[in-house]
Amino acid sequence: MAAEERTRTAQTGASGIARPPRSRLDQPKAPRRRLLPEYDPETFGRFSERIARFLGTWRFISWMTLFIVVWVLWNVFAPVHLRYDQYPFIFLTLMLSLQASYAAPLILLAQNRQADRDRVTYEQDRKQNERSIADTEYLTREIAALRMGLGEVATRDWIRSELEDLVKDLDDRHALLPAESDEDR
Repeated sequence: MAAEERTRTAQTGASGIARPPRSRLDQPKAPRRRLLPEYDPETFGRFSERIARFLGTWRFISWMTLFIVVWVLWNVFAPVHLRYDQYPFIFLTLMLSLQASYAAPLILLAQNRQADRDRVTYEQDRKQNERSIADTEYLTREIAALRMGLGEVATRDWIRSELEDLVKDLDDRHALLPAESDEDR
């Protein structure tokens, strides 16, 4: 009876209000049903970039111009019973507005994706430049240290000049020595 009362108290709490069963923290939650269809943003982004790239070509402009010219000419010069959009061309205006209302967000999405790619590229370039600068500064310090170390080392030219000076001194002494030896006799 006491165990049954404890289970009932655990489910209802001390106040007697019923609580929903606790979910376990060591298991993932079940996925919720979504009202909107799921889509891959990367695929949609590539699709929007393709459309934006096409909308920015002369081919699109020429085809759109040809379509509008044919539309207007048909609705002006065709027999009256075959005309489907009279002079103010309201249906044409509606179609162009619809096309523009879809084209503008797709173009903006493509521009945002390009801006994100540019931002990543600039960040990578900046990091590469920082590494190059650090490498250059390190090599500059190493070259300066080598130059300072070489300042204390005897170089080939210095040794050659010292040997030439010694040979010259020896020649001078040798030239003086026979003269001194002749005087001693």
